[in-house]
Amino acid sequence: MSVPVLSRRSAVRGLLVVAASGVAGYLVARDSDAAKAKRITTAANGYGPAPAPGGRRLAALADVPVGGGVVESAAGVVLTRDASGEVHAFSATCTHQGCTVNAVRDGAILCPCHGSRFDARTGAPIAGPATRPLPETPVVVRDGAVLTA
Repeated sequence: MSVPVLSRRSAVRGLLVVAASGVAGYLVARDSDAAKAKRITTAANGYGPAPAPGGRRLAALADVPVGGGVVESAAGVVLTRDASGEVHAFSATCTHQGCTVNAVRDGAILCPCHGSRFDARTGAPIAGPATRPLPETPVVVRDGAVLTA
C-alpha cells in the first residue's frame, strides 16, 4: 500500500484555493446584513435586564445620597441624586461591553471592567472606552421610596 505524497505544487494550489476562498468570502460577507451595524438592543444585555413591572420598590430615597448614588445590581439599575435632590435612574449595564457598573463617586458612575465613567446626572460617557450613554430607566419617588415607573 502506497502513501500519497504531498507535492510542493499540490501544497501551493491548496494555499491559493484557501486564500482565494477567504478573499471571496470577505467580499461577499462585508455587504451582508450580518455585517451591518446593529442597534445596542440587539446585543445580549445591551440595556440590561428587562424593566420590572410598574411600582416595584428599588430603594429608600434616604439610601440615595444627594450628590451621589447607589447601584441596585439585583434590579439592574443605578440610582443617582443631583444637588437639587432630583433622582435619576439608568441601566447598570455598561454600554461598552456589558459589565455592571459598581459605584457612584464625584458625580460619575464607574464601571470596574475597563474604566468607563458616566455623568451621574445624564448617563453620558465622560471617559471611555464606552461611547454611548447609559440608558435612562423611568422611576418615580413616592412615600420616601424610589419605584419603577
